[in-house]
Amino acid sequence: MLRAFLDFHRDTLRRKAAGLSTEQLNATHPPSTMTLGGLLKHLALVEDHWFSVVLLGNDDAEPWRSVDWDADRDWEWHTAADDDPEWLRSLFDESVAAADRCIDAALADGGLDRLSARESHHAQEGHFSLRWILLHMIEEYARHNGHADLIRESVDGETGE
Repeated sequence: MLRAFLDFHRDTLRRKAAGLSTEQLNATHPPSTMTLGGLLKHLALVEDHWFSVVLLGNDDAEPWRSVDWDADRDWEWHTAADDDPEWLRSLFDESVAAADRCIDAALADGGLDRLSARESHHAQEGHFSLRWILLHMIEEYARHNGHADLIRESVDGETGE
């Protein structure tokens, strides 16, 4: 059920960004500066971070590994405007596929109660369970899909899931 809801939200974001040009992916819905292209890149990063880095303890994948995060904490949001739409969609899809492999590995090694390799940055929170990470990702997507819905409607009037 958790994976089904996560996949539903992943697919919702894909639909919100489908068929749009570079200009449309870079459109904002003021006063926000958020874009659909930025959402694709941000959620690709979030997939890698939570499932590969936090859950399994891996290093960041590219392109995240090469980013100077100290110079720009919101790099993925700011640089998406320079990216080709197909590359953004591919980055998102590849990040989701890699995250699914991480989820499969964790399910085979402890199930939903499998604890993350890395601990929370907040004192005394400890490790995250795979269950917690999946729920967090569903919440992350649900919130951002609300943003995506408003941005897409402002671009071309398209609404709905």
